[in-house]
Amino acid sequence: MGYLPLHRCSVGVKRESDVLHAELPPPYTAIASPDASGVPVINCRVCQSLINLDGKLHQHVVKCTVCNEATPIKNPPSGKKYVRCQCNCLLICKDTSRKIGCPRPNCRRIITLGPVMLIPEEQPAQPALPVQSDGTRVVCGHCGNTFLWMELRFNTLAKCPHCKKISSVGSALPRRRCCAYITIGMICIFIGVGLTVGTQDFARRFHATYVSWAVAYLLGLICLIRACYWGAIKVSYPEHSFA
Repeated sequence: MGYLPLHRCSVGVKRESDVLHAELPPPYTAIASPDASGVPVINCRVCQSLINLDGKLHQHVVKCTVCNEATPIKNPPSGKKYVRCQCNCLLICKDTSRKIGCPRPNCRRIITLGPVMLIPEEQPAQPALPVQSDGTRVVCGHCGNTFLWMELRFNTLAKCPHCKKISSVGSALPRRRCCAYITIGMICIFIGVGLTVGTQDFARRFHATYVSWAVAYLLGLICLIRACYWGAIKVSYPEHSFA
């Protein structure tokens, strides 16, 4: 049993996540050739051009001579399934796989797989379409690229798969935490000032009192530094959400 080379699924690549159905091979039909003999052909799943199957019926997939993309003509091997990426690359992976990566250098998508979609015999062959998934498309505040954020709530931190930087999804969380750290920091500093003024004479006799001053000022300084962090953090905004 022969095979046309297929791209195997990989997981070491990252890009915007997509949810696709598995792809089943379409039926092929015979048409009359110039010498009146029946020639099996099939429509390309990408460009719909006719692909001659003469001498290729033992293969699982065939390559279109027009667009150079692969089209399945047989069911995948046992335990495998076909998946077509949005860049039209035909992939083969385990039927239990939930995520695969497109190996093409100009694509590099991470594909989340949905359930198998059966294609009736009478329907024309066509690429599988993405289905909706719970999650939110978020525009990264650092690089401006869009990525899928699977949390069902906003005001959380997200790591962009493109630039690997962390940002806040929504501005409420950093604003709230910035205000909280400023408040706590100022309270600690006021306590430190109060201890300094009120225990000067006592500290001259018991030098351990200086430790309480240092702790109060140190806590206040740490809180103010954290307030600066949350005030300067980049904010990523949701593009739209899926139901």
